[in-house]
Amino acid sequence: MTTRRLPRPGYFNPTIHVVLAVLALLLSCFAGFAAELPALTGRVVDNAGIIDAGTKAALTQKLADFETKGSDQLVVATIPSLDGEEIEPYANRLFRFWKLGQAGENNGVLLLVAKNDHKMRIEVGYGLEGTLTDLHTKLIIENDMVPAFRAGDFPGGISKAVDDMVMVLEGHPEELEARGKRNPADSSTPIDPIVAVFLILWATMFFGGLAMAFLPPMFGTKLSPGVYRWLGMTFRYGRGPSGSSGSSGWTTGSSGGGWSSGSSSGWSSGSSSGGGFSGGGGSSGGGGSSGSW
Repeated sequence: MTTRRLPRPGYFNPTIHVVLAVLALLLSCFAGFAAELPALTGRVVDNAGIIDAGTKAALTQKLADFETKGSDQLVVATIPSLDGEEIEPYANRLFRFWKLGQAGENNGVLLLVAKNDHKMRIEVGYGLEGTLTDLHTKLIIENDMVPAFRAGDFPGGISKAVDDMVMVLEGHPEELEARGKRNPADSSTPIDPIVAVFLILWATMFFGGLAMAFLPPMFGTKLSPGVYRWLGMTFRYGRGPSGSSGSSGWTTGSSGGGWSSGSSSGWSSGSSSGGGFSGGGGSSGGGGSSGSW
């Protein structure tokens, strides 16, 4: 029987040191990819300096009154730059870091503008995805924010976007939806219904119901939680109490376009709150829409 010799105190193992060095390098690279997150200093955090004092005061009061009437929490944030990060993961990290919305309700909304990157996003908490849908946020960005931002009117575009979000969250989405029908944002060419039916039958024949379970969410347009548009048809996926997928079905007909990005890591850095205002413990799964000008 052979005995295994234990390393002497102070014994240098080059393999372990190489592994530790690689891990340290990877961690430093990961930290470098994620932009620093700003502190939550109020309902309007204008770190990019694009909102004048009067508009900022009016927005702050409007958002405070809106939160007092119910419990939904809406925050506006502007930053100079994303520092190379995509706006979708940045917005999700910032939303989770600030914990917008009430714990258990997840009823927060973040309107984020990255000035130097010419990008904006409306990030919606879990609890409001069925009310302020991806279609609504897309219409708000493309009809309210993009034209105003291109004209250099950042305060006007942000104020109009806030007005429309409050209108929808208060249960009056009709005007926004009608505006979207008058100015359709989806310019894609529709697929012939016969071709769409043929493709669906072909996929079902060769791949079974499994194809319909993952193809629309993967390649289609998300209209609202569990509802996707693909090949000119609307697919609805039921969800159980725990969030697991349930029954699904599809219907023909057109609907407005919208899209959303997936969720991101909850990793964050920086200071989270200040100025006597803070989030209520809410979270977001990546619902909402992004745009650029």
